[in-house]
Amino acid sequence: MNIGEIIQRLWLDSGFVQIFSHWENAVMIVIACILLYLAIVRGFEPLLLMGIAFGMLLANLPLSGMMHMEFFSGKSMAEINFSQILREGGLLDILYLGVKLNIYPCLIFMGIGAMTDFGPMLSRPSSILLGAAAQLGVYCAFILAIVFGFGGHEAASIGIIGGADGPTAIFLTSKLAPHLLGPIAVAAYSYMALIPLIQPPIMKALTTKKEREIVMTQTKPVPKTTKIVFPIAVTIFCILLLPDVAPLIGSFMLGNLFRESGVVERLSDTTQNALLNIVTIFLSITVGATSVGYIAKEIAVDGTVIDATNVGFLSFNTILIIFLGLFAFSFSTVGGVLFGKIMCWATKGKVNPLIGSAGVSAVPMAARVSQNVGAKYNPSNYLLMHAMGPNVAGVIGSAVAAGFLLSVGKVLGWV
Repeated sequence: MNIGEIIQRLWLDSGFVQIFSHWENAVMIVIACILLYLAIVRGFEPLLLMGIAFGMLLANLPLSGMMHMEFFSGKSMAEINFSQILREGGLLDILYLGVKLNIYPCLIFMGIGAMTDFGPMLSRPSSILLGAAAQLGVYCAFILAIVFGFGGHEAASIGIIGGADGPTAIFLTSKLAPHLLGPIAVAAYSYMALIPLIQPPIMKALTTKKEREIVMTQTKPVPKTTKIVFPIAVTIFCILLLPDVAPLIGSFMLGNLFRESGVVERLSDTTQNALLNIVTIFLSITVGATSVGYIAKEIAVDGTVIDATNVGFLSFNTILIIFLGLFAFSFSTVGGVLFGKIMCWATKGKVNPLIGSAGVSAVPMAARVSQNVGAKYNPSNYLLMHAMGPNVAGVIGSAVAAGFLLSVGKVLGWV
């Protein structure tokens, strides 16, 4: 073989030749680059969006062999060939097992729990109502998804996007509709990252200038004993009420107990920093890697097609899920702000309705948005700590909503 033939063979075996063999992958590469721009240049939650975008890029570059969605697409846990994944899978295939087995969502919840201060919520218990009201989009999107023809188990998985809680969305979808895990996970995390774009227009549309300028008074500090007892009490109550939510609530409250007990500072520091950062990297990259434009059909040893129904990320159902996810997220924001207006009226102007938007579960992003919007209309206003109350309540609310939907799913035979 002469030098010319070698060069020709190297060129034919390169990804440059293959990159346009499936237009879907090329489109996803362009989308990944746009998301990287939003994360790096525009600063839209880069901790999440950068990993998602780069995982999307890696999975769609031809011949990289890092992700094989045909190993997972449309399969329940019982149907996945784990030995094949360990034998033939790429790096992202191996890391993705942490998503499929619900390891990452629980570890993320533990890290979030170690970072969470329930003080603002405990000092103003009415914040719990705002966190509950901000789950409105979950149930509205659930109903709308059924209208669009999705099954009950699929509609529940789509609806939970409205909780603005990526780990909870992954946890519920992996149990009810694992074939939709890719688009639902990407939608949930993408909307979390785009909170600064999505929420402010809704908040401004539903509130008056006078309401946005309301200054809230500081609340009394919460005793340390109360902060220690709270995660234990919530764990017992929630798991007795909804046993299916035990992995999420248990992990979340254990992380919070590390923080509040004051006797395991090393564990608390590791959980909220090193552990959370590592798992965030793995989770964001693998979630992005599920956005594969074209999924190769699975072929048996004898050459027959095992699964001829595999389709990539760019399908009509994916587009519909993205739309329904935006609807769910928007209506959750609406629910929180409207209930905030009710509380404003009931307290005769002592509650700023903007904090209701923080009732979605995205901690602390949603609370920061409440602060930023309020500060634009009253620079002396400091809403962040007040918004953290409904924000952390929303974490519990979204987990409880997922547990409720999962329990209903078991009764109706979805699981």
